[in-house]
Amino acid sequence: QVHLVESGGGLVQAGGSLRLSCAASELTFSNYAMAWFRQAPGKERDFVAGINRIGDTTYYTPSVKGRFTISRDNAKNTVYLQMNYLKPEDTAVYYCAARAAKVLPSTRAYEYWGQGTQVTVSS
Repeated sequence: QVHLVESGGGLVQAGGSLRLSCAASELTFSNYAMAWFRQAPGKERDFVAGINRIGDTTYYTPSVKGRFTISRDNAKNTVYLQMNYLKPEDTAVYYCAARAAKVLPSTRAYEYWGQGTQVTVSS
């Protein structure tokens, strides 16, 4: 059974940084594009960033471009999201997701999901 396990969330002040990790198991990791989504209370789950299978192409939603960096280590079956200059509007549960094809910004395109990790940014 495939597992995606996120970690690294927490409470941080505005302007601070966090690094999220998502470890995959029972998955041929290098065959999957990976993405991070987030969901704030009362809102839909939205695409944040994605990375292709070999890690040489990345995608970002405009609101995080220049502040967040997605990366992956296929030897460790792990995808990361480095989040800098955090803002209160970044507060959400962050989910990683896997897709056996190219990155797409739609939640419906992803086959596997983690359980999420809470990120809270105080002003």
